[in-house]
Amino acid sequence: MTEQIEMPEDSLLPQGVGPQLRLAREKLGLSIEDVAQATRIAQRHIDSIEAGDFSALPGRTYALGFARSIAKVVELGQDDVSAMVRAELDNLDLSDGGRHGAYEPGDPARAPSAGLVWFSFIALVILLVGLFMAYRVIFSPTAELPSLLSQVETEDVAPPASVEEEPVETVQSGEVTFTSTADAVWVRFYDEAGRRLMEKEMALGETYTVPADANGPQLWTGRPDALTITVGGQAIAPLSEDEVTMRDVAVGAASLLARGQESTETAE
Repeated sequence: MTEQIEMPEDSLLPQGVGPQLRLAREKLGLSIEDVAQATRIAQRHIDSIEAGDFSALPGRTYALGFARSIAKVVELGQDDVSAMVRAELDNLDLSDGGRHGAYEPGDPARAPSAGLVWFSFIALVILLVGLFMAYRVIFSPTAELPSLLSQVETEDVAPPASVEEEPVETVQSGEVTFTSTADAVWVRFYDEAGRRLMEKEMALGETYTVPADANGPQLWTGRPDALTITVGGQAIAPLSEDEVTMRDVAVGAASLLARGQESTETAE
């Protein structure tokens, strides 16, 4: 049984699903930043939903999916919240000429990921190239078989002497730089005393260099898989390959290099 949504006792407060979500969040002592971190929804979208401004969202699908995710965090009934959002969207559709449209596939989290779309596209290209090559081999009258003479000459050639590889210089320290490989990647950098160095949603391709004089710099993020790291200009392994919340992670050059060395020894 879902929890009944409690309406505020003050009749002067605005009515609607947005204010109820805000009231439930405030009762739990959560900030918009806390909800954004838990749901991975941009803070501006949470502000719009709590204000009842669904026209500021990308579309009907996102309004429903975001509202359900927020309801789960603030401990309200997801089905009840979805019904209220759907009713408000229907009223909005009537008032603005149906701008949102009637398409409602469900939670946007169920949409195909960008990785799956790219994988499908690459697979299609490989299939087309294979069909084209097969067509040339089967139907081209000028197709030639490889020369046996060339094959014999190739086999008679002595293999080159092996060249001793020079040891690769291992980076010991240097400037630490993080680069975002996705859009809206929330990060917070701070020192060991808790003083904030930088906090924002990094855009795709945006970089941040940890100050060299920072005392014990640390990182808090929910998307370590979307951050590449270089130390002294040399790329090192990411903090994680998965979407997982990581907090109080030391990001000084020495700490990151030691972390990478431990990962290498574990893999061996």
